[in-house]
Amino acid sequence: MDAAILFENDGYRMDGPKLMGRQSAGNGFLRAAVAAHAGRPLWGFSPFSDAGAAFQQTVTEIDPNGQTRWIDRGDLRGLSARGVAFRPDGDLGGLANLRLRAGPARFSICGVTHTLSGPPLATFAGYPALPLAPWDALICTSRAARGVLEGVLEASEDLLSWRAGATVRPPRPQLPIIPLGVHTRDFDFTADERAAARTALGLAPDEVAVLFAGRISFHGKAHPFQMFQALEAAAQTTGVKLALVLAGQAPTEAIKGAYDAGLAAFCPSVRAVYVDGKDFDLYRAAWAGADIFTSLSDNIQETFGITPLEAMASGLPVVVSDWDGYRDTVRDGEDGFRIPTLAPAPGHLKHVALAYEAGAMNYDQLLYRTCAAVSMDYGVLLDRLTALVRDPDLRRRMGETGRRRAREDYDWAVVYRRYQALWDELTAVRERDYAERRDYWDRAPRATPGHREPFEAFAGFSTAALGPETLVAAAAGASPEAYAALEGQILFNRLRVSAPIIEAMFARLAAGPASVAELQAAAKLGTGLAVEVVARLVKMNLVRVV
Repeated sequence: MDAAILFENDGYRMDGPKLMGRQSAGNGFLRAAVAAHAGRPLWGFSPFSDAGAAFQQTVTEIDPNGQTRWIDRGDLRGLSARGVAFRPDGDLGGLANLRLRAGPARFSICGVTHTLSGPPLATFAGYPALPLAPWDALICTSRAARGVLEGVLEASEDLLSWRAGATVRPPRPQLPIIPLGVHTRDFDFTADERAAARTALGLAPDEVAVLFAGRISFHGKAHPFQMFQALEAAAQTTGVKLALVLAGQAPTEAIKGAYDAGLAAFCPSVRAVYVDGKDFDLYRAAWAGADIFTSLSDNIQETFGITPLEAMASGLPVVVSDWDGYRDTVRDGEDGFRIPTLAPAPGHLKHVALAYEAGAMNYDQLLYRTCAAVSMDYGVLLDRLTALVRDPDLRRRMGETGRRRAREDYDWAVVYRRYQALWDELTAVRERDYAERRDYWDRAPRATPGHREPFEAFAGFSTAALGPETLVAAAAGASPEAYAALEGQILFNRLRVSAPIIEAMFARLAAGPASVAELQAAAKLGTGLAVEVVARLVKMNLVRVV
């Protein structure tokens, strides 16, 4: 099964103004999809814009022979024909609501988690009130991510149960765990490439380069203090010259300045090398030229963390925090080391939650307050870093083990097949469950209350209503030419009706009054469009109600 992919540039392209992990993940996913569709068209859609041309451009940049097909906005038949609609985030509500117009069993909806904290958490809390089904899925990239979602869904269902005065457990979407992937071939480096990379980075032969890759943000990615202190201590203990390669982008000059100050204060013996994350060649050189990778994430906005996989694909041993998705990808003592973490026990930062909800604290401040309360076991961190700095054989063994794991379990070709298997499963579940509970699913409303047909929602506004049985007649002087003259005026040119439709209606009215249904038959229109066109003719004083 191949899904229709919701495409907007921001979700997949790497050349936007702000590079985030989700764009990197989306780009990797799309490359895998294009490769899996060799010789077959890749289907795209978007409820937000007509991005078909951009979709085609992006696919052909990946593969000049890539083929695409585009499903227009509102084309529910097109989505139904594909069977699964995939969007690269967890905001499934809009699609689920829109799907009601075709029926909740017409196709499956599949999303994937990235950041869970802040606004996305509120989105997931709304799932129990959405028309989601067991044939829908939100892919969780880690066990930690699924744990968060299960907790928020249970809490939301408890709230609904309290409101209803009875237990409420609506059908849930599936929450399968499928990791993000990496294109491991991107990180195959020859000995000559590694040597050239070290030269490009200005690394001396006797320097051990420790790489951190990702956003350079102490509140939004990983607070660097314990990393700085441990690197300084490792340099002092071993006598080895260390270089810290910081590959990424700082959101502001102020944050870059904070890192500079921290480096000077806490690891003055370690030489810092900054690499712009948007300079593709230099960023690639950072992976090729490094000896050790570290990422001590302490942030609640992180759910998976793709950079340790990129490090493993590069053959680097990794030193990471025992945190979120790192727990799934890095095997402690095999691919590298996971450093134990400590965070406040649940329930003790309610004052922080209150301040954020009340608007007294913004999202960045929330991230800082939480990450500043998370720490690594510093003794273990120093011990593990020192061991890798001292022992090149240990670095090589762990790097090779990690490289094999990345290729076997996390290459995008492998991961994308798991996506396809999930989409097959969702289709089978939809067909089976719909057959078993058809009466229930067929009772679903055909629109959400917030998107009812306008004159159903506002039926009480008008004196009278115009419908298929309403009898109308042509006004004096009315004709297709009179209509065309009015339609050309700026007050009416926002919606144009084709000349054959108008001519057919006036031809019927020339024989005498007619019902809207009769005009509909003459013009060969659907009921809704016929009512709208006749109502507009009445507005133009070209037709009057008899």
